Amino acid sequence: MDLLVPLELPPYPFKITDHDGQLTLFDVIRKRNIVLTPEEWVRQHFVQYLILQKKYPKSLIKLEGGHKLHGQAKRSDIIIYNPAGEKILLVECKAPSVPIDQLVFDQVARYNIVHKIRLIAVTNGLQHYFCSVNFEDNSYRFIKELPGYGEI
Repeated sequence: MDLLVPLELPPYPFKITDHDGQLTLFDVIRKRNIVLTPEEWVRQHFVQYLILQKKYPKSLIKLEGGHKLHGQAKRSDIIIYNPAGEKILLVECKAPSVPIDQLVFDQVARYNIVHKIRLIAVTNGLQHYFCSVNFEDNSYRFIKELPGYGEI
């Protein structure tokens, strides 16, 4: 099981609690304890990376936001907004055991049909991919590093 495995992200001092054998982690964005799953472990690390290393403001981060895609309810892992309320970054998180393959990129591309965000990140905590999307010519390009908040 990949719960609490070391990730290719900086370690953070999370507040983890054991509730009768079920681990929870305090989520600084949602301000409540969240059941700790392998995907949540990755999501929480990536959120801290965004806040502490890339300087994205906590107040502009939304986790597990719902949206409709072809009439079906879906959830986006992380969406970052700018102060004007425009979406500037979409992050798809997977458990460390889930390979980042074409199926994952297809999923985030489908989500971005709804969101229309120019910057996308995909991570399983061990591998991270970043893309810049050009909607004018329906193209994208991989970028080496995720820009910091002040660079977007």
